[in-house]
Amino acid sequence: MDDRKPIKPGLKLALELGPIAAFFIAYLMLREHVFTIAGRDYDGFVLATAGFIPLILLTTGLLWRLTGHVSKMQVATAVLVVVFGGLTVWLNDERFFKMKPTIIYALFAGVLGVGLLRGQSYLQFVMEEMVPMQRAGWMILTRRLTGFFAGLAVLNEVIWRTMSTDMWVNFKTFGLTIAIFLFFMTQGKLFEKYGIEASKKDGV
Repeated sequence: MDDRKPIKPGLKLALELGPIAAFFIAYLMLREHVFTIAGRDYDGFVLATAGFIPLILLTTGLLWRLTGHVSKMQVATAVLVVVFGGLTVWLNDERFFKMKPTIIYALFAGVLGVGLLRGQSYLQFVMEEMVPMQRAGWMILTRRLTGFFAGLAVLNEVIWRTMSTDMWVNFKTFGLTIAIFLFFMTQGKLFEKYGIEASKKDGV
């Protein structure tokens, strides 16, 4: 039984991307400042990260409250934000938060890769109801997405280790979002070739 509740697409998008936009704005406002709290100096990046942690938990909770469902990907992201964001604030070291996307995408690539080695598409288990498609199509999409996630993990490592914090924040806010959007936009022919019409899926 599916207990999911309908939610307006605009509201869902706002809850998913809102924390990222808020982090970006907070960073722009605070990046030139250093704040002394309890005898320790914190730069704007660390404080923006501190605000991002409760915000991602709040929006994830609201999504669950409004829809009755939160994806495993969203849960994993929230957990890693708390862990690596918390380490960033606690140790006053921005490197931990910058590593977070690497861990997330490497984790996703690893999980999908394990499924492929077992001859399965874990992606199909998660998204089949939203995107009805033949098994062959799911296997192709899973292989492509595994490589894509692995590439994003490597790219994040290269950018945060070799470029400025400003460049990394822009990459995290815009680059990753645009890359994921473009990836799925380029899979149109795959969905068209292997897609299953709703009528056929229901046996009509």
